[in-house]
Amino acid sequence: MRSIVCKMLVPLLLLWQLPACAATILVFGDSLSAGYGLAPNQGWVALLARDLAPRHRVVNASQSGETSAGGLARLPDALARHKPDVLVLELGANDGLRGLPMVEMRRNLQHMVDLARARRITVLLVGMALPPNYGPRYGAEFRAVYDDLARANRLPYVPLLVQGFAGDLSAFQPDGLHPRAEKQDTMMRTVKAKLPVK
Repeated sequence: MRSIVCKMLVPLLLLWQLPACAATILVFGDSLSAGYGLAPNQGWVALLARDLAPRHRVVNASQSGETSAGGLARLPDALARHKPDVLVLELGANDGLRGLPMVEMRRNLQHMVDLARARRITVLLVGMALPPNYGPRYGAEFRAVYDDLARANRLPYVPLLVQGFAGDLSAFQPDGLHPRAEKQDTMMRTVKAKLPVK
């Protein structure tokens, strides 16, 4: 009798030890999320994975140089492969740096939001800003894409990934675009604050 009870209790104990409400978080971005110029364990996504482990799993599918069009082409396969509960969508900076039409960027990002939502995946949208030399008009149009998408789709939203140090050139690598290692924790905490998981 005791052996039967033990066999019944063991699976229950194992379930009790598993983290409640565990989620898979897929970070889908460009070089800012891929950790350009940093050691593999220094980027904000790697820091987030360590911070949320073991309760949640973080997968980084970011690629340096990625545009919104490239991301849209890759996203269906990434969603099918990783089956995330949350998609952190951080794309568009390279569209802006290349001077691509904002209407295309908006359409691509909206399509990615739609693809995720069709699979009941929560989307956290992460925005960026362009360097001032791109001009105030184009810079404002660029920022407005993120603001409008977040509002129209009622998305959890990080308006600026480099919030708190965007104007500090010493916080960036020599290219002036990619934050240094010491700022990655700030970026991680900015994103974590808006994640729909605890």
